[in-house]
Amino acid sequence: MEFSVKNGSVEKQRTACLVVGVYEPRRLSQAAEQLDKLSDGYISTLLKKGDLEGKVGQTLLLHHVPNVPADRVLLVGCGKERELTERQYKQVMQKMIQVINDTGSTEIVCCLTELHVKARSIYWNVRFAVEAIQEVGYTYTDFKSVKPEVRRELRKVAFNVPTRKDLTDAELALKHGKGIAAGVAVAKNVANCPPNVCTPKYLADCAKALAKEYTNISTTIIDEKEMKGLGMNSYLAVSQGSQNPAYMSIIEYKNHPNPNAKPIVLVGKGMTFDSGGISIKPSEAMDEMKYDMGGAAGVYGTMKAIAEMELPLNVIGVLAGCENMPDGNAYRPGDILTTMSGLTVEVLNTDAEGRLVLCDALTYVERFEPELVIDVATLTGACVVALGAHTTGLISTSNALAHDLLNASEQADDRAWRLPMGEEYQEQLKSNFADLANIGGRYGGAITAGVFLSNFTKKYTWAHLDIAGTAWKSGAAKGATGRPVPMLSQFLIEKVQKPS
Repeated sequence: MEFSVKNGSVEKQRTACLVVGVYEPRRLSQAAEQLDKLSDGYISTLLKKGDLEGKVGQTLLLHHVPNVPADRVLLVGCGKERELTERQYKQVMQKMIQVINDTGSTEIVCCLTELHVKARSIYWNVRFAVEAIQEVGYTYTDFKSVKPEVRRELRKVAFNVPTRKDLTDAELALKHGKGIAAGVAVAKNVANCPPNVCTPKYLADCAKALAKEYTNISTTIIDEKEMKGLGMNSYLAVSQGSQNPAYMSIIEYKNHPNPNAKPIVLVGKGMTFDSGGISIKPSEAMDEMKYDMGGAAGVYGTMKAIAEMELPLNVIGVLAGCENMPDGNAYRPGDILTTMSGLTVEVLNTDAEGRLVLCDALTYVERFEPELVIDVATLTGACVVALGAHTTGLISTSNALAHDLLNASEQADDRAWRLPMGEEYQEQLKSNFADLANIGGRYGGAITAGVFLSNFTKKYTWAHLDIAGTAWKSGAAKGATGRPVPMLSQFLIEKVQKPS
């Protein structure tokens, strides 16, 4: 879809459909007022008759409005003027697109970016609009033999901003919004892909494709032979029960004005399928364990987003691809593994495998002398119990990094919540036979998993995002969400804007 911004007189917009807002109760937005005057009160007369109240998501499609050059005018309910939230604003945008798609219009001029969204600017209104519109248009039909029929598709959306001085911010919002939406889409695509196709090798191929698409990206693939030479025994133990070998993909994005600037490193858990291994999972909803590579999908999508936005940073994305299966060669509860760091881990449960892969990946990235490291993982069901399916869990040894991530999560409307750390949780990971156990008991599971990883991050600033509840949706709406691409992208945008 093609997006643009403009500052033009609403009354002169010649388009297939002109979209304006109506507040509750039956109050016209600025753009709607202009059309009402032009049409000699045609719109306000309809509203007085009760055709539209203005509640969030209500719509009224008008044809041939007197004196208005647009073929159609779509009135969209926006709720109470000073109470519109980000979530409601996105719902308004998505409802607009659903109605427009039913009309067969191929282009529209949208004036909804003039709406007052709490504590948001024109930049955010335009950016959220792009992201919301792209989200509602997303489908994954790669494996459907009969594709859904589509009417004439909406191809062009022009956002009409209130003043000329808004154009610069709106243009930047378009670039950022399109880049982030592209990142979210590819993250969804790779996560929704079935596990018989999306193997660790498939992840590696996706990483290599990025290097072909963008000149400032290079990709290196670490195979099992090289992992063995590096001493990544913990990572390899998880993989040894699978016929699909592990691959770790290193995606390097170099665009900083100072080529020697320390990189920001993102590490994504890439379990392309997690059966639980010998500690096998219940069969119910096990198909959703193809989403256990949601962390790698999120990192992959973020690397796509920053390349599209052309952020002047050095960023390294690591996709820790692996598969956890139960065969005669699978690792067992009771095994003791020597990690790449030299620390030993007693395996108490083979379904706590993500941390065994990540701990070696987190040791590996020491070689990059990073400015900071963020790992992203669908790590624990305990995080879903704690925070539900709406909020990502955050653990960090750095108050400053945690603050920046939480701020980015609020700004991007991709929310996270910081969980505590402390010596008490480290105590839960004690083992009689090794340096660490891979689980810490029934209580505080999301925290002890993060605390486990902290043992392998002593040499750099680090944060952990547990996206087990936010990486995908279940039920009728089953599918990947593309989170936390918006949060990570916003964090990186702010790294550019913040003085070093």
